[in-house]
Amino acid sequence: MSLFREKLSFLKITHIPKVEWSSNTPFNIQPRLITIFYLILGLTLFGLGEALLIISSLGVTPWTVLAEGISLKLKISVGLATFFVSISILILWIPLKQKLGLGTISNAIVIASTIDLFVYLIPETSSFFISILYLFLGIFLVGLGSGLYLTTNLGPGTRDGLMKGVSENFNKPISLVRLIIETTVVILGWLLGGTVGIGTIMFAIFIGPLISMALSLIRKIYK
Repeated sequence: MSLFREKLSFLKITHIPKVEWSSNTPFNIQPRLITIFYLILGLTLFGLGEALLIISSLGVTPWTVLAEGISLKLKISVGLATFFVSISILILWIPLKQKLGLGTISNAIVIASTIDLFVYLIPETSSFFISILYLFLGIFLVGLGSGLYLTTNLGPGTRDGLMKGVSENFNKPISLVRLIIETTVVILGWLLGGTVGIGTIMFAIFIGPLISMALSLIRKIYK
């Protein structure tokens, strides 16, 4: 039993670990090359994971469900709804004491570009088995990519900043905080009329533990 608990200890992580490539401050205009490398690598893996989720056609991410629901209620585009959601989250950063940085800006640019690239390069599939494979691989890559780029300490993306802020301020496990956030977002989006698929539910359940696992492995290997 003690061995089992030890194996699951990564689920208790409450803070982003500092490693050899972590920046001293999020607002760093001259980060080291190794820091930039892991930032871009993490965000690229994140974008690839998002692309695989899209190609799987098994359900969009929870935040897209929310944006879709808002767009239906307010009669606006999903893109504009996503923008409003992002601004609202950034406002929540203030009491949560989160800071903008190069990673925050790069998050939007690199992930969006990577999604477009891999959606174009990766072939669609009519096989349900391949779709499931894309789904799980996509969620895994988003978790791994999140762990890598967050350890650079160059500033999180909007949603990761919300997760990080709540976890740090209330000293609660990242995995639990992310599960609660994603589940709440799915329910709100669904109530507003957003479309929920099996991929949406799987993402909401597993993304928190996968981010925690990635952070734990990175801390053990590189600290």
